[in-house]
Amino acid sequence: MKIAVLTDIHSNLEALAACLAHARSQGAEQYAILGDLVGYGADPCACLEVIAELARNGAWVVRGNHDEAALGGLCENMAFAARDSIYWTREQLKQHQRDFLRALPLVARNGNAFYVHASAETPERWRYVTGVVEAARCMEASGLPLTFVGHVHHQSLYYTTGSGMAQAFTPVPGAAIPLSPRRRWLAIAGSVGQPRDGNPAAAYALHDQQRDTLTFFRVPYDYQGAARKIRAAGLPERLAQRLESGH
Repeated sequence: MKIAVLTDIHSNLEALAACLAHARSQGAEQYAILGDLVGYGADPCACLEVIAELARNGAWVVRGNHDEAALGGLCENMAFAARDSIYWTREQLKQHQRDFLRALPLVARNGNAFYVHASAETPERWRYVTGVVEAARCMEASGLPLTFVGHVHHQSLYYTTGSGMAQAFTPVPGAAIPLSPRRRWLAIAGSVGQPRDGNPAAAYALHDQQRDTLTFFRVPYDYQGAARKIRAAGLPERLAQRLESGH
């Protein structure tokens, strides 16, 4: 089975639609959505309807920190623009959409794959995996050969060496990476809805279980249209600019 791994949608309907269409063109048969479905963007309700339909058809979906905040969780430690968008998002959500978010688990497992928004080490604390130390702890905590993580908003890959040490690898979009069963792997799929590596194209990854490969993709989409929606909604200008710059 080919599983498309998408994370950090952030209420960006244009990016979500583009990634789903691209994944289908690559033969994706199922989906894993790693949280932060809402926040930042102008289409929280529409994105949740799309993702809820995927979940009804068997997709694995976990909760992110922005989803938690949208349900009323503490968001005082967020930057102003993020906090402002959360307050706005809370006013948009319908009760059934809140119920959907509330029912989402923090982690999910699929065979030898572990899905989580932040680190598998205390997922509820929303820790970032930004280096080999955090990656090693996350892989150890997941207890499975393959761990998929979001939260960081850029694509990266970590693996264990023969001695068990964690190493970092920078994936090339479109190049299939063979997943040796002799190693543990941690993949950060990048952000669908708000990339932060200087490239505004949406990001996701495709796990081919049969061939045991992982491919990272970047998908062009109408980020200018998504930015216009943010401005029209009266959300902070910084959020529109981030889509346009990819930072």
